[in-house]
Amino acid sequence: MTEADWQPNANFETLRLRAILNRFIREFFHERSVLEVETPLLAQHPVSDPYIECLPCLHQGKNYHLQSSPEYAMKRLLAAGSGDIYSLAKVFRAGESGRRHNVEFTMLEWYRLGLDDHQLMPELAELVCQAARLIAAQLSLPATELNVKYLSYREVFVEHLEIDPHEAGLPELQQCIDQYLDMGDYRCEDKSTALDILISQCIEPKLSNGLLFIYDYPACQSALARLAQNEHGQLVARRFEVFLNGMELANGYWELQDAQEQRQRFVADNQQRQQSGLPQVGIDERLLAAMERGLPECAGVALGVDRLLLQLSKAQHIEEVLSFAWSRA
Repeated sequence: MTEADWQPNANFETLRLRAILNRFIREFFHERSVLEVETPLLAQHPVSDPYIECLPCLHQGKNYHLQSSPEYAMKRLLAAGSGDIYSLAKVFRAGESGRRHNVEFTMLEWYRLGLDDHQLMPELAELVCQAARLIAAQLSLPATELNVKYLSYREVFVEHLEIDPHEAGLPELQQCIDQYLDMGDYRCEDKSTALDILISQCIEPKLSNGLLFIYDYPACQSALARLAQNEHGQLVARRFEVFLNGMELANGYWELQDAQEQRQRFVADNQQRQQSGLPQVGIDERLLAAMERGLPECAGVALGVDRLLLQLSKAQHIEEVLSFAWSRA
């Protein structure tokens, strides 16, 4: 084994920046009376999202999973009366490695009672803009303000692809994929997959620098968000995604409160997993019981801290901001 095999990935200047960023995050929420909480890293139930694969862990003959998000546990805390809460902790996602991905990464997740998704977005913008000023000062970079922009999912599709994603059916979306991308004979199985391909391959590479919020996603991509009508009378998912200089940074929701609807979505996720050849996952009955007890009206968001530091420090690869990347752990 060479010396390069055991040395840390990040230099100590970058590790100092991470410590400063973590302290800033905690002070940001302390000033707003948001309580820091810890949740189990080892969970009995993985998330059902077909696009997220959790890391399995066997303990005393029973299957567990390393958490991909503290969301389920945090919602149980909310239902129990915790009030506003946040978590700054490690999470894990199988198979995610590359310039922007590491199997183990740091996630900041928080929930604000009485707010919807549109009311939460400015707080997230404030956190990122303050963090940008802080890191720029530490690196002796010119103090420049991030350009913050808010666009609906419909607006970005109309602007870049001249198509309304809420009205378009699968054939029209597939035609759009064939027009803009060289994917051979590939055919999408559902509308959600087609939309993901179009936004990731055709739209995200063209996003401008700055902090961009994209909100009001298609109803078929509601995940854990509630549904509502937009200004065009279309049913949309009240969720948003945030991009910093073109890189996906955060994902937020006006949280679904209906336990029965949540159960139906879990079942639908498992059906999609089965169709995609993925293992089905058990339904988290404790989460559903907490929601039946009463999840308070709230909005929540999860932010990738490693990606935030990657962008603000001008690093080129996520391994540059990690003490030890997955390959050296």
